[in-house]
Amino acid sequence: MHCPFCQHHDTRVIDSRVSDDGATIRRRRVCEACGERFSTLETIELKLPVIIKGDGRREAFDARKLRAGFDRALQKRPVSEEQIEAAVRAVVHQLRMTAERELASRRVGEFVMAELRKLDHVGYVRFASVYRSFSDVADFREELDRLERDAPGDGQLPLLGEDDLRTDKKKR
Repeated sequence: MHCPFCQHHDTRVIDSRVSDDGATIRRRRVCEACGERFSTLETIELKLPVIIKGDGRREAFDARKLRAGFDRALQKRPVSEEQIEAAVRAVVHQLRMTAERELASRRVGEFVMAELRKLDHVGYVRFASVYRSFSDVADFREELDRLERDAPGDGQLPLLGEDDLRTDKKKR
């Protein structure tokens, strides 16, 4: 590591600390020539795949876009920031695990839908309606039917008043 003050090529690490999230290491250094101290941050550099868009364009993966997609799908839904962050990390982890240099945006969308399905069914349907370009109400109905068929009683909260309706029917 070159000294930023005198450009000497030899510096010594005098202290290292891991950051709170464990993703970076802060190193305190001293220059052997001029004695100045400075800090460096060391992070893991993992290459994420280039995303191939539907029209054939290629662009670098952008975690901010991924987070924005989750935020739009889960707007005004009872999902915590921690749950959203965990879902974003899960998608990024899946991208890393593919070990591919290029990945179709469709695959990224499938990863996102799988995470949304675990978090919130309304958010999942919101995202699916844009991702799959629903053209009419029948497309929504079909997706809702598939959702109910594939995951009955998975802990999803009932719709407002749904429990009251069941209770009323049982009383009759």
